[in-house]
Amino acid sequence: MALAAVRDLREFRDPVSAEELEQFETDVLAGFVLARASAGLADGTIRGDVGYLDQMRAWFGQPLWDMEPADADGYFGKVLRGSPSGTRLARAQALTTYFLFLELRHKAEIHRMTGRVVECPIDEMNRPRGSKDAALRIPPTAPEIKTLFTGWGGELATCRKFAPTARNYTASKLMSQVGLRVSEACKLDLADIKWDLGRFGKLHVRHGKGARGSGPRERMVPLINGADRTLRWFIEDVWGQFDDDHTRPGAPLFPSERRNTDSSSRCVGDDALRNGLATAAKAHLPGWADTLTPHVLRHFCASELYLGSLDLLGIQEVLGHSWIATTMRYIHVQQTRVEDAWVTGQQRAAKRLEGLMGRSGTCG
Repeated sequence: MALAAVRDLREFRDPVSAEELEQFETDVLAGFVLARASAGLADGTIRGDVGYLDQMRAWFGQPLWDMEPADADGYFGKVLRGSPSGTRLARAQALTTYFLFLELRHKAEIHRMTGRVVECPIDEMNRPRGSKDAALRIPPTAPEIKTLFTGWGGELATCRKFAPTARNYTASKLMSQVGLRVSEACKLDLADIKWDLGRFGKLHVRHGKGARGSGPRERMVPLINGADRTLRWFIEDVWGQFDDDHTRPGAPLFPSERRNTDSSSRCVGDDALRNGLATAAKAHLPGWADTLTPHVLRHFCASELYLGSLDLLGIQEVLGHSWIATTMRYIHVQQTRVEDAWVTGQQRAAKRLEGLMGRSGTCG
């Protein structure tokens, strides 16, 4: 994102006009953006925080450094009263971070210009509580996913547009096999496939989601679970219908039907992959027509890898999670797994009891 030039704010002196105060506020916000970019935050995260600050500024009608705890009470207790907890928490965090910036960088200037002592209006009494709302995404069962891809694969022989349909099929299958995010799949290049690494080859995900908005986080994803066969089929039988130059630098793994100005293939958009999955689910797995998304396929992948005895650390590495607690929320055991384990435990206990009863009878 473009960053504004930041002037030396120490040049301001009392008295100041309304215009000078407005310019000072603009420069402070530009400095905040530059500081957050220097900390390595992703552009989208910075834009989100600045958007929250702009909304609160518009509601307040004056510089945010004038905000008192009572003003924050009114905003979070009335304006955002019915909003999801995630929205409330995100805006409170943006405001808290902004005030920390003001206190560290511009407390003296603001006091000299306005007479105010900067103090964050979010305190222990009005700080939004709770955690971000998270929907429980129970994925389809393995037989249901097999039904989906069997039907979708059969459709390839008769569909009107083979190449785009095969591309959407392959991307979705990879999501179910190695848990790719849809945004990650869109940004993959052909060169990101490293066939010579590991036993099955690996996929270099260069644009993984960073922790807490810290920017792209790279990882190497092993092509396990049949992902290597899926990719080989797509590259050998399908990719050439989009482009005829496998060696071109930056050639996308999943091309769009649209072309760049130099006639080279451009990367597919995430909407095309989402819509392709939704259409296939409607046709071949109608019970999931409105709920099967790329993210649900990630949950399915995590659950299947766990049921296949891959440990949590391995699943965390495949999915690219920063925290193993996140990985644990992606795993949904089969409906009878807990019950089966309980029955097995009861059987072991019964056998131990039989052994004890046999030994006590012998001693008698």
